Amino acid sequence: MTKNVQNKIESLLEAMPKYVQEFYHSKASVPYSPNTLLAYLEEYQRFFSWLIDSDAISGTKSITQISLDSLAKLPKADVESYIMFLRTKEKGNGQEKHKKYGISQVSINRAISALSSLFNYLTVESEDENGEPYFDRNVMKRIKVKVKTRSLSARAEAMKPKLFLGDETQAFLDFIQEDYPKTLKARALTSYNQNVERDLAMIALFLSTGIRLSELVNTNLKDLNLNTMTIEVMRKGGFVDSVNIAPFAKPYLENYLAIREQRYKAEKHNIELFLTNYRQEAKRIGASSVEALVSKYSAAFKIRVTPHKLRHTLATRLYAETKSPNLVANQLGHTSNSTVTSQYISVLSDEAKDGLAEL
Repeated sequence: MTKNVQNKIESLLEAMPKYVQEFYHSKASVPYSPNTLLAYLEEYQRFFSWLIDSDAISGTKSITQISLDSLAKLPKADVESYIMFLRTKEKGNGQEKHKKYGISQVSINRAISALSSLFNYLTVESEDENGEPYFDRNVMKRIKVKVKTRSLSARAEAMKPKLFLGDETQAFLDFIQEDYPKTLKARALTSYNQNVERDLAMIALFLSTGIRLSELVNTNLKDLNLNTMTIEVMRKGGFVDSVNIAPFAKPYLENYLAIREQRYKAEKHNIELFLTNYRQEAKRIGASSVEALVSKYSAAFKIRVTPHKLRHTLATRLYAETKSPNLVANQLGHTSNSTVTSQYISVLSDEAKDGLAEL
């Protein structure tokens, strides 16, 4: 577990009721991935804060005061109201405040999954002084989860425009380095020049390894080995994996390492691989900042994408070269090569189209 993730977890746990702290320690012993547990705690903070702000639990002023009895008696309608809040919640200020920006169904499903895990612990896995679960009624079992159903080929076709396959991988990196700065005004250009080596290194690492966003932002300097062209990351499930890096990423990583210390005012205690400056101090770059820069560059180049689509790009390109689902699964850190890897195969599969052309 990185220091950054550990600090966030400890801060959230301090603000949680005792039963959530027990839940955390139970799941950490399995072990669940620290990043998964952090995401769970962040969801509980959001859910509990909503319960208080919406007066769903009357007389409660802080999260630590939310009792087990309140959760045991929580009406299904309140949970559904919370889901509607997620679907239509506002953000921004001024005129922007009145626009609706509800989170995606995928994110809502993750929120429901996190809450279901907590309620399952409280109603099945926990033990009171008599060895019994804290309560019996699990309201989350009454909540429906909507899952999008599309065929593998349909998902593959939808993914294709969002991948930078073939020569587009290098073209994207070249665009960021050569053409993108020509579109910027003075102030934006200053920021670009400050961070371009780092941004290129991160995007090249996504495109050359297929690692996840959480894996990239939580890597430390010692995890990167340019002699062996590997990087160690913490995978889902909490295990450390050594991931191969495609050779094309090496110059971008070398360029970043050459300016990292001076450009970001890094000290000996800055063990993080990718840094940002916050109030003139070097800090680990956050996931939201990486998402924003990937979105910015990709939208200017071709189509707005997420770091996860860069992961898909690597997987699809690797399968095209190797025709090995096992190698793709190993590179991505998947425990199975059946479902997800088949999607990458479908992206490249033109046999059916070729057959139709002959009819």
